Amino acid sequence: MKTFEELGLQPELLRAISEMGFEQPMPIQEEVIPYLLEKGNDVIALAQTGTGKTAAYGLPLLQNLRLDDRTTQAVVLSPTRELCLQIADDMKDFGRYMEGLHIQAVYGGASIESQIRALKKGVQVIIATPGRLIDLMQRGVANLDAVENIVLDEADEMLNMGFSESIDQILAGVPAERNTLLFSATMSKEIERIAQGYLHDYKEIVVGSRNEGAEHVNHIAYLVQAKDKYRALKRIVDYYPKIYAIVFCRTRIETQEVADRLIQDGYNAEPLHGDLSQVQRDVTMQKFHQHQTQLLIATDVAARGLDVDDLTHVVNYGLPDDVENYTHRSGRTGRAGKRGTSISIIHVREKSKVRAIERTIGKKFEMGQLPEPKEICTKQLYNAIDRLEHIEVDEAQIAPFMPEVIRKLDWLTKEDLVKRIVGSAFGRFIDYYAKEEPIVQPSEKSGSRGKSGSQGTAPKAERQQRGARQAEEGYARLFINLGKRDNFYAREIINLVNRYVKGNIPVGRIDLTTNCSFFEVPEDAAEYVLKKMSKAKVGDRQVRVDWADRTEGNAKNHGNKSFKDKKSKKSEPRGKGRAGTGKKKEDFVPAKRSKKKDDWREFFK
Repeated sequence: MKTFEELGLQPELLRAISEMGFEQPMPIQEEVIPYLLEKGNDVIALAQTGTGKTAAYGLPLLQNLRLDDRTTQAVVLSPTRELCLQIADDMKDFGRYMEGLHIQAVYGGASIESQIRALKKGVQVIIATPGRLIDLMQRGVANLDAVENIVLDEADEMLNMGFSESIDQILAGVPAERNTLLFSATMSKEIERIAQGYLHDYKEIVVGSRNEGAEHVNHIAYLVQAKDKYRALKRIVDYYPKIYAIVFCRTRIETQEVADRLIQDGYNAEPLHGDLSQVQRDVTMQKFHQHQTQLLIATDVAARGLDVDDLTHVVNYGLPDDVENYTHRSGRTGRAGKRGTSISIIHVREKSKVRAIERTIGKKFEMGQLPEPKEICTKQLYNAIDRLEHIEVDEAQIAPFMPEVIRKLDWLTKEDLVKRIVGSAFGRFIDYYAKEEPIVQPSEKSGSRGKSGSQGTAPKAERQQRGARQAEEGYARLFINLGKRDNFYAREIINLVNRYVKGNIPVGRIDLTTNCSFFEVPEDAAEYVLKKMSKAKVGDRQVRVDWADRTEGNAKNHGNKSFKDKKSKKSEPRGKGRAGTGKKKEDFVPAKRSKKKDDWREFFK
């Protein structure tokens, strides 16, 4: 392995990176730095986040600057404000001994006036988010006529976030004779389009393999029913007392809801999503970087550009729709030679996504069994003891209080005292798991249900009887005040019903509109569903569920029409299936209304 000196870096840069703790170049740095020190070289570098990409392009970029000239000679584009600031800080650290160096970060959510003043004074390097840079270009403040190097950091994420047109506009506004450097975790069709349109005789440098998940990451999936996802998350977190993780959710609403529930249950968690102000985002990120927050609950968009080196886990609270997003998520752990774990909590209908991800990353998921309560409590016990053993005590500070403490506790034996200390340290886990019902995990092959820690299938006669009862039921149509505008789709509605209504209620047709939705449940269960859903909340928002007749202006009695008579028959079915099973609507076509009002209760016991 070469040294940084052998790569051709100048003394000022060598001194700075030595003080920063850089000892040996990482693989991507060893490949990219010598190539970029030669002018006129375009490059596409494919490597996971956290592999040293900033230094790989930043060090040669700084070395090639003309420090006696304050015109803008280099531009680095990043997808988010957080990554923009991080790159700017790293570049300033690299160039701390370069006299006359001026670097400016420009991004949305901050005062544009101060950024304009800085650019007017002259800067050699601009680190920018695409939207703010275009704004400054249109104002005539950001002059890119002398740019010799332009870097697209996390290029795939910028394209995923919809910056394709902005990137085209920026690249069209810089000189044709320049170096274009694309750094990306995956090689998508959009990356290839940009390469063909704007790069000339480029070199492709790959660390690992194309579209590969992080080399040191284990991929584990826990198959559960949709209604048990939150309880499964708690078990996973409890089983790893020293977990330091990002928990990815699909929507802002789900992110806030999961974070609220974790905080309420005593976990050290914070949400990160698009509804937070920039000040709130900054505070949340600072706390997470400083390990004051143990669990960051985030959407994909909010977490883009987030760079944390020592995550122990990434948890997918359901898989993303885009396989590339999974690659980005899992690549946030297992860095710098450390091992990391990507955990996915999935339900039966997501098994096909698992297969697609496995094909893309070239690795197999381990299908896991959730830890049992006894295992979790044992882990927490050992963690409590370990913490007690390693507490540093300042005897001088507590000495004045010790006589009174000893007098108060003198009546306790050593064994009694130990019991109380241990009980105080992890008693909540014992209390919770003593009352915790088993989590049923479907069989990986059949999708049938068995207890946590085991697999099993329902007897054939029982399944036939279940299907017959479903066929006898009629369906009632209900209204819910959540729609596409709230990022609520079929899966979110099914999950919400599962969360508040006990008994795994079958959900039939789901019709989505912008501001609200309609869904169907067995007529005999409708009153029960309405009662339970009256307490439902999504974050701080009260959920309203009512008879669809009232909201659609239908004055007819809700109990006199069966599923076949409903208006929804004319609309295309969406989100078909039974909550938590993934079975199709055709399995539940009703023949007639059940005579016994409580049949469904008996069936779902």
